[in-house]
Amino acid sequence: MINYLELRRITEQYSEEIESAISKVVHSGRYLLGEECTDFAKNYADYTGTKYCITCGNGLDALTLIFRAYKEMGVLKEEDEIIVPANTYIASILSVTENRLKPIFVEPKLSTLELDDEIIESHITNKTKGILLVHLYGRCAYTDTISELCKRHNLLLIEDNAQAHGCKNGKGVRTGALGNAAGHSFYPGKNLGALGDAGAVTTNDPELAEIVKSLANYGSSIKYQFDYCGRNSRMDEIQAAVLNLKLKYLDSENNKRKQIAQLYYDNIINSQINLPYRMTNDTNVYHIFPILSAKRDLLQKHLLDKGIQTIIHYPIPPHKQNCYLQYNHYELPITEKIHREELSIPIGPYLSFDECEFIIDCINNFI
Repeated sequence: MINYLELRRITEQYSEEIESAISKVVHSGRYLLGEECTDFAKNYADYTGTKYCITCGNGLDALTLIFRAYKEMGVLKEEDEIIVPANTYIASILSVTENRLKPIFVEPKLSTLELDDEIIESHITNKTKGILLVHLYGRCAYTDTISELCKRHNLLLIEDNAQAHGCKNGKGVRTGALGNAAGHSFYPGKNLGALGDAGAVTTNDPELAEIVKSLANYGSSIKYQFDYCGRNSRMDEIQAAVLNLKLKYLDSENNKRKQIAQLYYDNIINSQINLPYRMTNDTNVYHIFPILSAKRDLLQKHLLDKGIQTIIHYPIPPHKQNCYLQYNHYELPITEKIHREELSIPIGPYLSFDECEFIIDCINNFI
């Protein structure tokens, strides 16, 4: 059986180093707000090319804290509009609505599956204050057009970098350093994954960094003094130690994902299946390899019968979820087509090329 994701196989590659790093934390007696978190924050800021990295509990918190901090700074206020890609995981939208901001859903391009920069401007109003750019599937969603729109309309550019650790734009700048601030998730299945929940915010803005750090610590920057009504959102020392270790291997693991993706692009040939636009290697780290098929459910069953597990990312788009009944009437045909046809095939860096070739053969044999 080829499982969609094998966390055990990822962990086993570095098991001795991971166990040593965890043991060091256990015996240190310091499990929160210690040296490991400080070191990881510095290392990840250096890696992304940003001045500041603030660790937190998870990726959703990271995005939520960014919007909350901008409200505390007076840059955003309730009911301000944030342009969001309609094709995304619900966490992107939750971070907006939790701050009582209004998400403005914009369709993706079917070829790229990312936010369509050609139609964004038609959605901008005098209430629009930012764009939430989601690097979905590990594909860089940033374009010069989006950057220019933000400058011309004085909009914040916030990145959801939960799925694109190590990705770059066409000019060599890493995702997480392209906008005003970025939220990162280190959920175990991510390209850079912890052994539990963990997240971070990256930015070059010192004021934003300080407020995010305070908000994540109950609203406190000085012990027992609370300037904000914050929350408890902290990365623990064990997760930081594991991430510090795995960060060293991120680029090599991403390169293995790119090699697998090249096999898929070069060899998947089936008229029932469409592949998204093939990006240059630097602009896609292949957290997910999505394929599209009008016969998606039959294809998934066919592959499972052959011993290949796949995942659907995601069966129901955010605007059709029960928690967002107020948006259920929206008609977003491109997004809905993607969510109706998308199927993710295995692309873990631990996969052998023989396994990948077997996956390709099974996909090509689907009729």
